[in-house]
Amino acid sequence: MRILVLSDTHGDFNSMLRAVDAQKNAEVIIHCGDGKAQIDSLTEKFPDKKIIAVRGNCDFGAKYPDVQNVEVGGKKIFVTHGHLFQVKFTPYNLICAARENKADIVCFGHTHCAMNEYEDGLYIMNPGSCHGYCASYGYIDITDKGDIVTNIVRLDREV
Repeated sequence: MRILVLSDTHGDFNSMLRAVDAQKNAEVIIHCGDGKAQIDSLTEKFPDKKIIAVRGNCDFGAKYPDVQNVEVGGKKIFVTHGHLFQVKFTPYNLICAARENKADIVCFGHTHCAMNEYEDGLYIMNPGSCHGYCASYGYIDITDKGDIVTNIVRLDREV
């Protein structure tokens, strides 16, 4: 199963749609906030895909939750934007929250800096900002055996 992970689209429909088009096989799309209009658009344009979304600090009036704990492909995923966990200073609070929620994977945004790490059983992914120059996104593959593979892709380097 493939999961497309987006964040911080900030009105950039074009980059978001390029990422979705590049990952046509993704059954699930996670949006880590700061793109209310794009999240609404995803839901409308891709009714066959499961959309998981959270509210970012720039999503004024959005009715999305601040945090979502979801199970996808047998793995627990903790999704948030990150501003409520002060991720611009350190991911420590976020990692603690993910561990408290027994997550296998944590997805967040806010910093606009891609991060793809593994730490003591926890996959930590910030897909970066899917907006403008150096736009990026992430994807997560969960294999039939339950293995997890994560990757970050820059849109300007796609072939």
